[in-house]
Amino acid sequence: MMGKFFRKSASDSKPKTMEQAAVYREKEEFKDAHWVLKNASAKQFYEFRLDMEDFPNIKIQNISGLEETGLTFENDTISGTPVTNNMYHLDVQFYHTHDQKQIEEKKIQLFVNADPKDLWKNIPSDKNAVFYKSEEESFKGSFSDKKIVVASKRGRSHAHEGKFREDDFAVNILPNDWNIVSVSDGAGSATASREGSRLAVATVNQFFNSQEILSRLENNINRMYASGHSREEQLDAEQNIKNVLSESVLSVYQTLEKTAAENVLSVNDLHATLIFTLLKKFSFGYVILSFGVGDCPINLINSDFSEVKLLNLMDVGEFGGGTRFITMKEIFNDQMNSRFRITCIEDFSYLVLMTDGIYDPKFITENKLEDIESWKSFFEDLAGKNDDRTKADFIHDEKIDEELLIWSDFWSRGNHDDRTLAIIY
Repeated sequence: MMGKFFRKSASDSKPKTMEQAAVYREKEEFKDAHWVLKNASAKQFYEFRLDMEDFPNIKIQNISGLEETGLTFENDTISGTPVTNNMYHLDVQFYHTHDQKQIEEKKIQLFVNADPKDLWKNIPSDKNAVFYKSEEESFKGSFSDKKIVVASKRGRSHAHEGKFREDDFAVNILPNDWNIVSVSDGAGSATASREGSRLAVATVNQFFNSQEILSRLENNINRMYASGHSREEQLDAEQNIKNVLSESVLSVYQTLEKTAAENVLSVNDLHATLIFTLLKKFSFGYVILSFGVGDCPINLINSDFSEVKLLNLMDVGEFGGGTRFITMKEIFNDQMNSRFRITCIEDFSYLVLMTDGIYDPKFITENKLEDIESWKSFFEDLAGKNDDRTKADFIHDEKIDEELLIWSDFWSRGNHDDRTLAIIY
């Protein structure tokens, strides 16, 4: 009887012992599995999914120590924005589905890199210095029957040394339903370029704040685009428009020359690029008059976001990477006409002006400025598809000027120049 009882007990307990052994083995395999979490970066969104496919019976209940990182754990995924850089030692608390009361631990490590932004100083510029300029500026308003937002931010390289923002912009509503936006990038090597860029945008905008000059433009625009005019008349009208635009640019040069003399400076000390767009809506469409000298682009994206055009001559490549400035007398030559564009379009989705502080990190090469896929990526970035999760909301745009300034603080290794971005939408 005793023998029978023993044999029965052994056969009954054997499956239970096997199950316990399997549970134990699976727990140990999970503990021994070498997990390398990808590194996080402070102040940047982080997400890492723990691969549990090889452990179908293991469930993670919690990860102890995670709370101090600023991250959370849910559905086998660690996510969030870590606060500070450190090496964090974490305990993965888990159980086996066939032994749910017994909580075990597995140790893992998470390394959070320092935010590279924190390595840069942000020294205020001298408010008592001549030609003082604020470190950032933004604007939002109407532009014809569209809207406009502009953000201009001092670059990290200047902030690190307490230098000035050298970029500038100006937006004006002009007589007869005309609007103008101009953007300038002061040359880093020029001692007073911050004043050069300010004067460039202010002067060109002021030049067009004239009923007489705008009437001259309109008369010729009507000759170009309204019906009943010969090809010869249209070409003559086109040249007349470019002559007026040329006068505006010459007035900028003369103002800079005069300012240099008054301040015992060389005009080269005021080196600055200049782009502008002058816009009005006519019965036959939007007429956009544009000009550029330097390496800052003006881009027009059509109404269904299927095509993009560059509306200015870019001074890159041809001069071995060297740019041209509005302060250079040699730009006023026979090729000056090629710097002007006259565009008539029924409608558009975006008209964008930017300095190279935006263009270099976001487009890298000039040919991407007319690549619609690159522009789709750019607007996805603006919509929040970036490491910082910052976005500028063009639909709910009550705070779009503030949002664009925050977005402009993006990190891009090796790109720390001033950043100015103007978008008509």
